[in-house]
Amino acid sequence: MKILVIRFKQIGDSILASAICNSLKETFPDSEIDYVLYEHVAPLFKNHKYINNVITITKEEQKNPFKYLLKVFKVTRKKYDIVIDIMSTPKSEFFTLFSLGAKYRIGRAKKYRGYTYTDKIKEPKNSIDKIDKFLALLKPLEKEFNVKYTSSYSINVTDEEKSYMKNKMIASGINFSKPIFACAINSRVPRKVYPIDNMMKVIKTLLDNLDIQIIFYYSPNEREFAKETHKKLDNNKNIFSNVETSSIRELAMLLANCDLFFGNEGGPRHLAQALDIPSFAIFSPESEKKEWLANKNERHLGVEPQEFNISEGMTRDEIYRLITPDYIVSEVTKLYNTFVKK
Repeated sequence: MKILVIRFKQIGDSILASAICNSLKETFPDSEIDYVLYEHVAPLFKNHKYINNVITITKEEQKNPFKYLLKVFKVTRKKYDIVIDIMSTPKSEFFTLFSLGAKYRIGRAKKYRGYTYTDKIKEPKNSIDKIDKFLALLKPLEKEFNVKYTSSYSINVTDEEKSYMKNKMIASGINFSKPIFACAINSRVPRKVYPIDNMMKVIKTLLDNLDIQIIFYYSPNEREFAKETHKKLDNNKNIFSNVETSSIRELAMLLANCDLFFGNEGGPRHLAQALDIPSFAIFSPESEKKEWLANKNERHLGVEPQEFNISEGMTRDEIYRLITPDYIVSEVTKLYNTFVKK
């Protein structure tokens, strides 16, 4: 059994969608499962337990339609038995167009699309979260197979990788005898950024109340923001903005060496949960905690403005600030006391 799953999206989407791969591998243990991802996300799924091959869509292939079609053609020469197009866009549908021999070609039901699908799945009305919506795409397989659903998702970091990053962190001055928190002070999506003055209050209070260290991780584009925020916090010696990560894979290694994650909701927060690092996410007014805090449990929590009293006429900033620094400190401290403090 050869299976192709298409989800060339960003970090969080790709991690959550991998639950489909996990479910398929549980259902078909001897199958070969290939996962189509953007090039910069692909390294996360190296040595993944449930994925045999990661197929990358490069930036050049994204921009050049001829190179993209050539890539799709080459990939589909493998003659897959099942193709699941989670993307379900005109672009991603070429995978099913070039796989007309596949018995199952499954995608989401969208107007004027999906003509090459054998099954078009409508958006579930009462889904639990984003993963639940993804798993609905496996429903057509129930006609023939006993589908074993799992909402779990994980990322594997080897002991060697973890040790490599630990040495790098030690060289940066981090003390592994004290708890280490990773803080998402920024986001690739600007609207997700919690007001930085409030975030600095959270950081300062945590450092005043707990004997911890905080790492500001960042992409190359976010480096200046992280350094400037550190400077505004008087270059506190328990804050580290000097641990460079060269790739998303190295970020995974960094988080695997941390005791807790907190900050803006986004791909790195999903990555922390995939590594089962206790996490607390701050959701922006536009984000949906129900959708994106998949597999919520006592180790992985979050907050959104909708949990507070939103009055008519409030500005977006006022709504976002309903999530107070004191509330965040309280919730992060609870996680610390439950899962980190020794």
